[in-house]
Amino acid sequence: MSNSKFELFKRYSKNPIITISDIPYRANSVFNAGATKFNDETILLMRVEDMRGISHLTIARSKNGIDNWKIDDKPTLLPEPDKFPEEIWGIEDPRITYLEELKKYAITYTAYSNGGPLVSLALTEDFEKFEKVGAILPPEDKDAALFPIKFENRWALIHRPIISTPHSAAHIWISFSPDLFHWGEHRILIRAREGAWWDANKIGLSPPPLLIPEGWVILYHGVKRTAGGAIYRLGLALLDKDNPIKVLRRSAEWIFGPRELYEREGDVDDVVFPCGWVVDGDEIKLYYGAADTSIALATASVEELRNYILSCPLAEESERWG
Repeated sequence: MSNSKFELFKRYSKNPIITISDIPYRANSVFNAGATKFNDETILLMRVEDMRGISHLTIARSKNGIDNWKIDDKPTLLPEPDKFPEEIWGIEDPRITYLEELKKYAITYTAYSNGGPLVSLALTEDFEKFEKVGAILPPEDKDAALFPIKFENRWALIHRPIISTPHSAAHIWISFSPDLFHWGEHRILIRAREGAWWDANKIGLSPPPLLIPEGWVILYHGVKRTAGGAIYRLGLALLDKDNPIKVLRRSAEWIFGPRELYEREGDVDDVVFPCGWVVDGDEIKLYYGAADTSIALATASVEELRNYILSCPLAEESERWG
């Protein structure tokens, strides 16, 4: 799928949709936004990096999810290291999941502690008042999102522990909890492939899981290290609807990768990094960080995405290839 005409996701012609010039206060960059619908608006909870290099989260709102974004005139969620020491070096990369049982939106985000990045959780009913739960997984861990429902009366969390040894790969894991705070039953969910693959050695969840009739669609990023540096691209997997530890299918090819100048050049070159998507009928709007410098938009058809993942190799075959 390296040829753009075969890509499932089509870039918005006026990308990027939000740049640092749109932020109404002084900052370095804006990228990696969680996304959801609330009160007939699309909400982006954006990662904004200040001039010190410390990140916080700021909300942008739009009626159509494309343009005319109204951005909070000051940070929406700031690090609070006095109350939450794990936030000493910032908060980053939020994912948003609506939990129907609680009637609340759960925001999983990376807190950058002096012991490394870890997964933290905040809850909100209205995106005005936020209840920080605090750290829910120890360092080093990130790229986390909740499923919107329970499985056998347990919440499920996808996340990616960071492996620092030179001979280990960074895989996607899943864990379970009775109360959103105490997590256990940790296991590898999707393994990074090896060798020359586009998703060799390091992978991580992108937006929260998306439910289709056949199961949960997982959009994940894979990192290929080349002589010129790392390249972040996206692929798909499908999990069983009732048993999310069971991987049914996985794409062999990457489906979306950096191609345009705003994706190829920035604070971190060659990165497309989505943290949120919004479904409206048959359309998926995918919001992604471009080169750690701006926010861009791509769209896809739910039906085309469904047809594609159902045509992908069975998980057992993908494992043999890796």
